[in-house]
This record gives sequence, structure tokens and C-alpha cells, in this order.
Amino acid sequence: MAEVPEDVIWRTMTGVQSHFAIGSGGVRRYADGFSPILVFADVANPDFDSLMACCQPGDRFYCERWSGSSPEGWSIEAESTMFKMIYEGPIPEATDDDDMVELGPQHAQQALDLALLTNPGPFGLRTLELGSYYGYFDDDRLIAMAGERFDAPPLREVSGVCTHPDYVGRGYAKRLMHRVMREEMERGQIPFLHVLSHNEVAHGMYLRMGFRDSLETIVRIVKRVSA
Repeated sequence: MAEVPEDVIWRTMTGVQSHFAIGSGGVRRYADGFSPILVFADVANPDFDSLMACCQPGDRFYCERWSGSSPEGWSIEAESTMFKMIYEGPIPEATDDDDMVELGPQHAQQALDLALLTNPGPFGLRTLELGSYYGYFDDDRLIAMAGERFDAPPLREVSGVCTHPDYVGRGYAKRLMHRVMREEMERGQIPFLHVLSHNEVAHGMYLRMGFRDSLETIVRIVKRVSA
């Protein structure tokens, strides 16, 4: 039975997606413009010294697994827990859906605006470059999307799942996820995802879709407050 390893983000940023990441020593973060996420190699001894060299005062990052006190020059702005879930169901069936659109660079600002409105997790103007993304539009307005982020073979994350509040309840998120998951599984990858523990609606949907809780971990938003 496959599990999501605790260091899946470290494996991503030092492996397949190393060209999207910056940092040295025991820390990596996505480069500017991508999702504001950082990861420590050793959460018991987080390498904030190396992190200082690749960020600026005022920068905020999502950081998981680290639960120690913040060092001088940093503050903890929010703290919660999240589930890492792994898919154990069959390959989703292909369906004819002419309304679904593959998102590209021309959709980057709309994708960011939708993410800022709905808060599916950390998102940036260049996040679409991290994998395949699909969406639905109402005329020229992006109303729902889903795509890919972390890549730690054979695991591939389903991410950025969100729907505009005016269009919730129409099944857009599930259909978009199925498209992404089907493509991943046809490539021999195992879909997984993250969801905040208190998001019972999304967590319940993912369980019904065939995902299973693999582990639960702390997640924080940290901010560099001084040089």
C-alpha cells in the first residue's frame, strides 16, 4: 500500500522540479512567481540561515512539518494542520466535455485571481507552469480549475482545485480533478493531494472520490520581518 512520504516536498524541489526552486543547504523554496512554499530538509533543525539568503523582508511562505519557535527575524502568522491524501481508486473514466479548457500562460492572471478569491492553497502567477491545468469558463470568465503541483515520482499532486462561489455545486471540481487524475494514472503516476484538516467539505469529497488519509501534518504561514 503506497503512502505519501513526509519529505514529498523536499523530494520535489530537489528532484524533478529543482529548476523551479531556489535555495541551498537545508532549505528550498519555489522561485518568485510560483506558489510561496518553502521546505526544510531537517525540520528539527530548520536552516533559516540559508533561507535568509533567498528571500526578502516581507516575504511570506507556507511551511509544513516544522513546529519549533520562530527565530529572530521571522514571525508565524498562521498555523493549522492538513491531511496528505493518496488515491486508491480506479482510473477515472474519460468523458466528452467540450467545455473544459486546458489553461496556459494567457490564463495566468485569471487563475491567480480565482485562487486569491477561493483560497485553495498557496498560488502564484507562474503556478500553472508546474503541471497541467484545466478550467471551465462562463463566457471569458474562469469559474473553476484544477491542476498539478508537486512531482515526486511516482507521486503527482492534484492541486489548485477551486470553484467561484457563484458556481459551487455543479460538479466542476470533480470533473476537473478526474481529468487531471486520469492523465496522471495513464502516465503511471499516483495522484495525491493536500487538504486542510478543518475543511470538512473538501475532505469528505476527496474521501468519496477514492482518496485516503496518508498522514496529517502541521502547516504554517511564516513571514520574514527583518533583514
